[in-house]
Amino acid sequence: QVQLVESGGGLVQAGGSLRLSCAASGSIFSINAMGWYRQAPGKQRELVAEVTSGGTTNYADSVKGRFTISRDNAKNTVYLQMNSLKPEDTAVYYCNGYPIVAGRRPGGPYDYWGQGTQVTVSS
Repeated sequence: QVQLVESGGGLVQAGGSLRLSCAASGSIFSINAMGWYRQAPGKQRELVAEVTSGGTTNYADSVKGRFTISRDNAKNTVYLQMNSLKPEDTAVYYCNGYPIVAGRRPGGPYDYWGQGTQVTVSS
């Protein structure tokens, strides 16, 4: 089992910045990629950004140029630096980890999730 613990959410004004952290523990050898998803009220959970253990990144179009994902493999921690925040970024942000294996699909049985952290951006 893998445990993912997020921190760093909160309330910020539009245009501001926040940094989320997610620390992994347990059977961390079983995950190759880590990232962040978010879910706003009434909407489906969506990918924000992800990074593999080799450093390959993937971002949602809506956050490109504003958010940066990074990973400290020595600390088993992934970070999400969020700049130029907008009210539409308001959501619960979930840390995600998964192995890169055939048949893996987002939200499927291979995925591990944190408990979520609230990010609220006021206008």
